[in-house]
Amino acid sequence: MSLPDSEITRLHRIRKTCFEMLKDRGYEVEDSEIDMSRKEFIDMHNGDIRRENLTINKSKPGNTDQIRVFFPDDLSKIGVGVIKKYLIVMEHDNVRRAIIVVRTGLTPSAKASQSEVAGKFQIEVFQEAELLVNIRYHNLVPDHVPLTDDEKKALLNKYTVKEPQLPRILASDPVARYYGLRRGQVVKILRPIETGTSERDKDDFESNKRDRENEICYVTYRIVG
Repeated sequence: MSLPDSEITRLHRIRKTCFEMLKDRGYEVEDSEIDMSRKEFIDMHNGDIRRENLTINKSKPGNTDQIRVFFPDDLSKIGVGVIKKYLIVMEHDNVRRAIIVVRTGLTPSAKASQSEVAGKFQIEVFQEAELLVNIRYHNLVPDHVPLTDDEKKALLNKYTVKEPQLPRILASDPVARYYGLRRGQVVKILRPIETGTSERDKDDFESNKRDRENEICYVTYRIVG
């Protein structure tokens, strides 16, 4: 059955944000996928758009670190059966990371299943409402740049500090979730002077540096905790 126009528009926006998020995480995403118009989105599915057919498969350069983005058909809370179904697909295709885009959330048993497999599979859950607008492009959200392990090590050595001495950002922070950051990762935050920062932020490690657009910024670092 064909979806209402409003629902098609909603899914088109959500899928666009997913592609932007994957590209920002370093996955290989074509500009044409991000810039796809609503009409192209409809034509690609021959006018029959179903959530289960919107699955995204991506990997990082060299076909490494594959990820799947699933869109369950069920609009109520997702149960453990759906999680197990996706785990079987991931196991078969040797994929260890996935994002599930849901309308409302997970049942308690599905959340328990997600936690049980955390050592083998990394499954992230986003509600559709979180992806209607890309938080990274909000004018009040400063630029976040996740550091590699080598960059993190160099930072700690440069300032002769240990991990517990770094200011923290919660793993539940919307931007940390957007980038898929794990505990212990470090993110560099560039706050333009025009937006203002607290005095404490101004004193964090570096200040008055320039970002990629040559705008004077206060530069701080946060470790995911």
